[in-house]
Parts: sequence; structure tokens; C-alpha cells
Amino acid sequence: MTKVVIIGGGPGGYEAALVAAQLGADVTVVERDGIGGACVLTDCVPSKSLIATSTRTTYVRESSFLGINIPEVAEGEQAVEVDIRHVNGRIKRLARAQSEDTRARLAKEGVDVLVGEARLVDPHIVAVGDQRIRADVILLATGAHPRELPTAAPDGERILTWRHLYDLEELPERLIVVGSGVTGAEFASAYQALGSDVTLVSSRKLVMPTQDSDAAQVLEGVFARRGMTVLSQTRAESVVRTEDGVRVTLSDGRTVDGSHCLMTVGMIPNTDGLGLEEAGVGLGDGGFVEVDRVSRTTVPGVYAAGDCTGVNMLASVAAMQGRIAMWHALGEAVAPLQLSTVASTVFTHPELAAVGVSEDDIRSGRVDGRIVTLPLNTNPRAKMTQVKEGFVKLICRQHTGIVLGGVIVGPRASELILGVSIAVQQRLTVDDIAHTFSVYPSLSGSVTEAARSLMLASPE
Repeated sequence: MTKVVIIGGGPGGYEAALVAAQLGADVTVVERDGIGGACVLTDCVPSKSLIATSTRTTYVRESSFLGINIPEVAEGEQAVEVDIRHVNGRIKRLARAQSEDTRARLAKEGVDVLVGEARLVDPHIVAVGDQRIRADVILLATGAHPRELPTAAPDGERILTWRHLYDLEELPERLIVVGSGVTGAEFASAYQALGSDVTLVSSRKLVMPTQDSDAAQVLEGVFARRGMTVLSQTRAESVVRTEDGVRVTLSDGRTVDGSHCLMTVGMIPNTDGLGLEEAGVGLGDGGFVEVDRVSRTTVPGVYAAGDCTGVNMLASVAAMQGRIAMWHALGEAVAPLQLSTVASTVFTHPELAAVGVSEDDIRSGRVDGRIVTLPLNTNPRAKMTQVKEGFVKLICRQHTGIVLGGVIVGPRASELILGVSIAVQQRLTVDDIAHTFSVYPSLSGSVTEAARSLMLASPE
């Protein structure tokens, strides 16, 4: 029986463990904080739970068009109030429950779980405290942690990383979010909806610079409409405590005062102290573990998955890397990781979801394709729910019509993108989508409508 040791119990680790157990291996998972790792306990699950509350709050505040009236209140008061203690308590209970459910699933499949910190003694021995575990296959799935700036050291009270948010007793009155990538945009959007006065500091011209530029423009417009202040093309040089809050000094010389500051300036891999370099495991820029497309490191028998590899830091990618590692290590047929088919979502309100080739790939000439963009405000279901912002963008190959990618901005874009993802994965054509029934009325009808537009368009 093959002995597999997995260091880290997040999505990359526990999904790998389930595959290895299914294939008959003897599996041990070593996790220091709890099964599910940071993804379940402090990052993805908690943040999306918070966003679920903020989204409901927005729907209530913006529901007068349906004839739902909110009583007027005195100036300076909130008609819809959020009990942040209740919200954070619910979030932490949900995270713990998800962790326990996953742990129970591992136990049911016969996976051993050790609580502790692990390190490599050599490529076939893992140390957990004084215990030594011999392994035929080792998977590194240790994740990453928030990057901290020496001039803005978090204190957990006023200067925060997102892992401090769920211990707050009160809703931040004036929240400054530093960093306008996916994480910064999500939290800025959420806390603005919850009732905080939010200022978002962005080093770029547009928020979310790695996303579709049309989508970023829509979301930045939504932020402004809801009262958020976005400070573009400037950086936070320092963050310090004041008598009653924080002061952020920007690279252009301005200062911004707030009650709290949330730092969202990237991630650092959890690779220190694991004995990786001593065991010969190659580390790349920033300390990320070097892996190939089947999750192998530079040492035979040692694999890696998830955020510690720096490969598209998404839970879905981590899970797939872990599964691929076990399929490969245990002799199953396996296809290498295909990043071109990875769907991603920014959980702002509205959501932004994308998969495959981007419009920039087409405009730059890197890919020969055609694009159509349909605004959601013409969709009948969108009109019923007063959706005024958002669109469906579909991209196909120039002559064959094979679907290459897409972008959706709108409610539940994270769900709507699946159809486009299947098309990209299975190399379907716009004709295939155009001839597929969609529910009427539905937002997904805009996906089939976009396909019909591309089907009827004549290639240039």
C-alpha cells in the first residue's frame, strides 16, 4: 500500500486526500489550524459569508422600485442596520461547521488527520513534532498568508488584514481599504453595503487591473454610485494609529483619516521552516514552490498544490492541483492542469466572472477571434429585478466559432459562468450554445443571445 503524507488540510490537501484514499493509499493529513485550512476558517468561506449579508443589505436598500418602502429616518441614521457581532458570530460558526464536516468526510474515507506542524526531514520522511512518518508520496499544500508592509504593521484592532475582520465588535465607521485587487474590491464593496464609509486606495488607473477592463469600469461606476471614494494611481506609503483611528499617508503626499484600515496587498507562501530547500525542493520568486502541470516539484515523489505554488491562487485550482498530483503519483491517467479553462469570480455586487481567453488577447492579436458584448439592461429578467449595470461578453474563434472565453458582470455571475466554462472546456461552438434552450425569462438567456449574435456575424 502506498503511503501518502499531505502537509496542509486546505482544498489542495483535503481534495488530494480523498482521491488518494479512493485509490487505496494509506493517507495522513497534517494540519495545524483545522481541516479546510485558511480557505475555510479565515479566508474564502468567511469572506463570502460576509458578502452574502452585504448583498442582502443592498437588495433591501435598493428595493423601492418593487414597491418595498423603507421608513425615512433622521439625517445621519441608517434605515437598515447591520449587527456586525451577529454577522461575525454566524460567519465563525459556519466556518467551524464546514471544517468539521470536511474532517468527518476524511475520517469516513479512512484518512488519518494529525494536528501539528510538519517539515521535511528528507524527500521520504515527514516530521511532526517528535514523530517521524515515512512516505512514498508527499504533497505540500501549506497555503499562504497576507503580505504585511513594515510601514503598516497590522495590530488586529485598527490596522487589519482580512483575517482580523471577523473579531471586530463594531462595524468600521470609516474604512480605508489599501489595495484594489480582487480581495480589496470584494471587501470594499461588502463594507460599503454594510454601512461603512469606504475609501479604496488603488495603485492603478482602474480597480482590479487583472480583470476585464470593461468589467472594472462597470464596477468602479457602481462603487461611486453607492458612495465609495476611490483614490486611483496612488499607493499607501504608511499607516499609523491616531487617537481615534488611523492615518494613511499616500505616495502623492495626501493623507486619509479613517477609523480602520484594511490591508490587501498580496500573499506570501507558507514555505518557511518546512525544510524544503534542504530536501532539494525548488523555490521560485517570492518563495513559491516550483511545480509543473501535474503538480510535481523538483524532487521525485514530492508534489505541491494550492497557494504555496502561486499558480492562480483560487480554491478550485488548489483542489484540482491536489487531485492531479494524486492521480499522477498513484498511476492513474491524468491530464495536465489547463489554466485556460479556469473560471474565476470577483464577489462584488454585482459579481464579475470570467473564463478563458480575454478581450485583450483578441485586441492585441495574440488570438484570432471575435467578440460580442450584450448589456444586461435589455434582458427581461434583469428589468424585472432592476438590474441596470452589467453585461455578457462572449469570445469565439474567428472562423470556426469555437468558444474561447467569456465575461459576465451581473447578479450571480459566479453561477452563470458555468455554461461558458463548459463550452470552453468541451470546445463547443457558438452554434452549439445558440441552439441550446435557455429559460425565459432568465439572465442566462443573454448567454444564448450572445452566441446567436456571434453565429450570425460574418467573420472579417
